[in-house]
Amino acid sequence: MPAVEHPTAPPTLRQRRRAVATQEIVEAAERHVVEHGPAALSLRAVARSLGMSVQALYHYFPNRDALVTVLITQAYDDLADAVQSAADTVPDDPAVPRFVIAAEGYRSWAIARPELFQLLYGTPLRDYAAPSEGPTTRAMRRMSAVFRRVLFDGFTEAQLAAADTRTLSSPLRAHLEALPPDGAPALPAPATVLMLSGWGHMHGLVVLEVFGHTSFMGDHQAEIFHMAMRDLLTDIHRRIPAR
Repeated sequence: MPAVEHPTAPPTLRQRRRAVATQEIVEAAERHVVEHGPAALSLRAVARSLGMSVQALYHYFPNRDALVTVLITQAYDDLADAVQSAADTVPDDPAVPRFVIAAEGYRSWAIARPELFQLLYGTPLRDYAAPSEGPTTRAMRRMSAVFRRVLFDGFTEAQLAAADTRTLSSPLRAHLEALPPDGAPALPAPATVLMLSGWGHMHGLVVLEVFGHTSFMGDHQAEIFHMAMRDLLTDIHRRIPAR
Protein backbone atom coordinates (compact mmCIF):
# COMPACT_ATOMS: atom_id res chain seq x y z
CA MET A 1 0.00 0.00 0.00
CA PRO A 2 1.25 3.50 -0.75
CA ALA A 3 2.37 5.50 2.23
CA VAL A 4 -0.18 7.93 3.58
CA GLU A 5 0.99 11.51 3.23
CA HIS A 6 0.10 13.76 6.12
CA PRO A 7 -0.22 17.47 5.34
CA THR A 8 2.42 19.64 6.94
CA ALA A 9 1.02 21.91 9.59
CA PRO A 10 1.25 25.61 8.66
CA PRO A 11 3.70 27.68 10.72
CA THR A 12 2.28 29.19 13.83
CA LEU A 13 1.97 32.95 14.36
CA ARG A 14 4.97 32.82 16.66
CA GLN A 15 7.05 30.98 14.04
CA ARG A 16 6.06 33.48 11.32
CA ARG A 17 7.01 36.42 13.54
CA ARG A 18 10.32 34.80 14.36
CA ALA A 19 11.05 34.22 10.66
CA VAL A 20 10.30 37.88 9.87
CA ALA A 21 12.50 39.11 12.71
CA THR A 22 15.32 36.79 11.72
CA GLN A 23 15.22 38.05 8.14
CA GLU A 24 15.27 41.68 9.34
CA ILE A 25 18.38 40.92 11.41
CA VAL A 26 20.13 39.28 8.46
CA GLU A 27 19.29 42.19 6.16
CA ALA A 28 20.53 44.68 8.74
CA ALA A 29 23.77 42.71 9.14
CA GLU A 30 24.30 42.67 5.37
CA ARG A 31 23.75 46.43 5.19
CA HIS A 32 26.29 46.87 7.97
CA VAL A 33 28.84 44.80 6.04
CA VAL A 34 28.22 46.81 2.86
CA GLU A 35 28.54 50.15 4.68
CA HIS A 36 31.40 49.38 7.08
CA GLY A 37 33.12 46.26 5.80
CA PRO A 38 33.09 42.68 7.17
CA ALA A 39 35.58 43.35 9.97
CA ALA A 40 33.25 45.87 11.60
CA LEU A 41 30.37 43.41 11.96
CA SER A 42 29.16 42.87 15.53
CA LEU A 43 25.88 41.81 17.09
CA ARG A 44 25.80 45.00 19.13
CA ALA A 45 26.06 47.18 16.01
CA VAL A 46 23.34 45.19 14.22
CA ALA A 47 21.04 45.34 17.26
CA ARG A 48 21.57 49.09 17.56
CA SER A 49 20.63 49.62 13.91
CA LEU A 50 17.34 47.79 14.53
CA GLY A 51 16.52 49.59 17.78
CA MET A 52 16.73 46.40 19.82
CA SER A 53 18.97 45.27 22.64
CA VAL A 54 21.78 42.84 22.00
CA GLN A 55 20.20 40.53 24.58
CA ALA A 56 17.04 40.38 22.45
CA LEU A 57 19.11 39.61 19.35
CA TYR A 58 20.63 36.61 21.12
CA HIS A 59 17.19 34.97 20.99
CA TYR A 60 17.66 34.70 17.21
CA PHE A 61 21.44 34.28 16.86
CA PRO A 62 23.37 32.90 19.83
CA ASN A 63 26.65 34.49 18.69
CA ARG A 64 28.30 36.44 15.90
CA ASP A 65 29.52 33.29 14.15
CA ALA A 66 25.97 32.04 13.65
CA LEU A 67 25.02 35.30 11.95
CA VAL A 68 28.21 35.36 9.85
CA THR A 69 27.52 31.81 8.66
CA VAL A 70 24.09 32.87 7.39
CA LEU A 71 25.57 35.93 5.65
CA ILE A 72 28.31 33.89 3.95
CA THR A 73 25.85 31.20 2.88
CA GLN A 74 23.51 33.79 1.36
CA ALA A 75 26.39 35.52 -0.42
CA TYR A 76 27.64 32.25 -1.89
CA ASP A 77 24.12 31.34 -3.03
CA ASP A 78 23.63 34.77 -4.58
CA LEU A 79 26.98 34.46 -6.37
CA ALA A 80 26.09 30.95 -7.58
CA ASP A 81 22.75 32.27 -8.88
CA ALA A 82 24.60 34.99 -10.82
CA VAL A 83 27.07 32.51 -12.31
CA GLN A 84 24.29 30.04 -13.21
CA SER A 85 22.17 32.80 -14.75
CA ALA A 86 25.13 33.97 -16.83
CA ALA A 87 25.91 30.42 -17.97
CA ASP A 88 22.28 29.91 -19.02
CA THR A 89 22.14 33.18 -21.00
CA VAL A 90 22.21 32.86 -24.76
CA PRO A 91 25.15 35.06 -25.87
CA ASP A 92 24.90 37.61 -28.65
CA ASP A 93 27.94 35.93 -30.16
CA PRO A 94 27.39 32.13 -30.26
CA ALA A 95 31.16 31.64 -30.53
CA VAL A 96 31.63 32.80 -26.93
CA PRO A 97 31.97 29.67 -24.71
CA ARG A 98 29.66 29.20 -21.73
CA PHE A 99 32.65 29.08 -19.40
CA VAL A 100 33.67 32.59 -20.44
CA ILE A 101 30.14 33.90 -19.90
CA ALA A 102 29.94 32.22 -16.49
CA ALA A 103 33.31 33.69 -15.50
CA GLU A 104 32.09 37.14 -16.55
CA GLY A 105 29.02 36.62 -14.37
CA TYR A 106 31.36 35.87 -11.45
CA ARG A 107 33.35 39.04 -12.14
CA SER A 108 30.24 41.22 -12.51
CA TRP A 109 28.83 40.04 -9.17
CA ALA A 110 32.12 40.72 -7.39
CA ILE A 111 32.49 44.21 -8.85
CA ALA A 112 28.90 45.13 -7.95
CA ARG A 113 29.23 43.76 -4.37
CA PRO A 114 32.86 44.27 -3.31
CA GLU A 115 32.14 44.15 0.43
CA LEU A 116 30.27 40.83 0.18
CA PHE A 117 33.03 39.51 -2.08
CA GLN A 118 35.49 40.52 0.63
CA LEU A 119 33.36 38.70 3.20
CA LEU A 120 33.77 35.53 1.12
CA TYR A 121 37.36 35.86 -0.05
CA GLY A 122 39.04 38.69 1.85
CA THR A 123 40.89 38.68 5.13
CA PRO A 124 39.30 36.01 7.38
CA LEU A 125 37.20 37.41 10.21
CA ARG A 126 39.01 37.17 13.53
CA ASP A 127 38.08 34.04 15.49
CA TYR A 128 35.49 32.91 12.91
CA ALA A 129 35.54 29.32 11.70
CA ALA A 130 32.89 28.05 9.30
CA PRO A 131 31.15 24.87 10.47
CA SER A 132 32.74 21.78 8.94
CA GLU A 133 30.63 20.42 6.08
CA GLY A 134 28.04 23.07 6.97
CA PRO A 135 25.88 25.40 4.86
CA THR A 136 28.80 27.57 3.72
CA THR A 137 30.60 24.50 2.33
CA ARG A 138 27.46 23.28 0.54
CA ALA A 139 26.86 26.72 -0.97
CA MET A 140 30.46 26.94 -2.20
CA ARG A 141 30.21 23.49 -3.78
CA ARG A 142 27.05 24.54 -5.59
CA MET A 143 28.96 27.30 -7.39
CA SER A 144 31.84 24.93 -8.06
CA ALA A 145 29.41 22.53 -9.73
CA VAL A 146 28.32 25.24 -12.17
CA PHE A 147 31.90 25.90 -13.26
CA ARG A 148 32.57 22.20 -13.48
CA ARG A 149 29.74 21.78 -15.98
CA VAL A 150 30.70 24.69 -18.22
CA LEU A 151 34.39 23.77 -18.11
CA PHE A 152 34.16 20.05 -18.89
CA ASP A 153 30.83 19.69 -20.72
CA GLY A 154 31.18 17.22 -23.58
CA PHE A 155 34.26 15.41 -22.26
CA THR A 156 34.17 11.81 -21.11
CA GLU A 157 35.63 10.57 -17.83
CA ALA A 158 38.33 8.75 -19.80
CA GLN A 159 39.37 11.96 -21.53
CA LEU A 160 39.49 13.87 -18.24
CA ALA A 161 41.51 11.10 -16.60
CA ALA A 162 44.06 11.31 -19.43
CA ALA A 163 44.43 15.11 -19.28
CA ASP A 164 47.98 16.40 -19.47
CA THR A 165 48.89 17.75 -16.04
CA ARG A 166 52.40 16.33 -16.04
CA THR A 167 53.00 13.55 -13.56
CA LEU A 168 51.03 13.84 -10.34
CA SER A 169 52.77 12.54 -7.24
CA SER A 170 51.18 9.54 -5.57
CA PRO A 171 50.34 11.49 -2.37
CA LEU A 172 48.69 14.30 -4.37
CA ARG A 173 46.68 11.89 -6.49
CA ALA A 174 45.51 10.02 -3.39
CA HIS A 175 44.50 13.29 -1.73
CA LEU A 176 42.53 14.44 -4.77
CA GLU A 177 40.76 11.12 -5.11
CA ALA A 178 39.77 11.23 -1.43
CA LEU A 179 38.11 14.65 -1.61
CA PRO A 180 34.48 14.53 -0.43
CA PRO A 181 31.86 14.39 -3.20
CA ASP A 182 29.88 17.52 -4.05
CA GLY A 183 26.76 15.73 -5.23
CA ALA A 184 28.26 14.79 -8.60
CA PRO A 185 30.53 11.91 -9.59
CA ALA A 186 34.10 12.52 -8.51
CA LEU A 187 36.36 14.13 -11.08
CA PRO A 188 39.50 12.27 -12.12
CA ALA A 189 42.54 13.72 -10.38
CA PRO A 190 43.97 15.43 -13.53
CA ALA A 191 40.65 17.19 -14.16
CA THR A 192 40.53 18.41 -10.55
CA VAL A 193 44.01 19.91 -10.99
CA LEU A 194 42.94 21.66 -14.20
CA MET A 195 39.81 23.02 -12.55
CA LEU A 196 41.66 24.32 -9.48
CA SER A 197 44.30 25.97 -11.65
CA GLY A 198 41.67 27.54 -13.87
CA TRP A 199 39.62 28.79 -10.94
CA GLY A 200 42.74 30.26 -9.34
CA HIS A 201 43.55 32.16 -12.53
CA MET A 202 40.00 33.47 -12.93
CA HIS A 203 39.56 34.32 -9.25
CA GLY A 204 42.96 35.97 -9.04
CA LEU A 205 42.13 38.41 -11.83
CA VAL A 206 38.83 39.28 -10.15
CA VAL A 207 40.54 39.84 -6.78
CA LEU A 208 43.08 42.17 -8.37
CA GLU A 209 40.29 44.21 -9.95
CA VAL A 210 37.93 44.30 -6.96
CA PHE A 211 40.70 45.49 -4.66
CA GLY A 212 41.83 48.14 -7.12
CA HIS A 213 45.16 46.67 -8.23
CA THR A 214 44.34 46.87 -11.95
CA SER A 215 42.59 50.25 -11.92
CA PHE A 216 45.38 51.64 -14.11
CA MET A 217 43.72 49.74 -16.99
CA GLY A 218 40.57 51.86 -16.64
CA ASP A 219 37.63 50.78 -18.78
CA HIS A 220 39.72 48.08 -20.51
CA GLN A 221 39.59 45.66 -17.57
CA ALA A 222 36.51 43.85 -18.92
CA GLU A 223 38.18 43.26 -22.29
CA ILE A 224 41.36 41.96 -20.67
CA PHE A 225 39.36 39.59 -18.47
CA HIS A 226 37.40 38.32 -21.48
CA MET A 227 40.59 37.60 -23.46
CA ALA A 228 42.21 35.95 -20.45
CA MET A 229 39.24 33.63 -19.91
CA ARG A 230 39.15 32.57 -23.56
CA ASP A 231 42.88 31.85 -23.49
CA LEU A 232 42.49 29.97 -20.20
CA LEU A 233 39.74 27.77 -21.61
CA THR A 234 41.75 27.09 -24.76
CA ASP A 235 44.75 26.01 -22.71
CA ILE A 236 42.68 23.71 -20.47
CA HIS A 237 40.93 22.05 -23.39
CA ARG A 238 44.25 21.66 -25.23
CA ARG A 239 45.43 19.50 -22.33
CA ILE A 240 42.48 17.13 -22.67
CA PRO A 241 42.97 14.50 -25.39
CA ALA A 242 40.47 14.09 -28.20
CA ARG A 243 38.12 11.14 -28.13
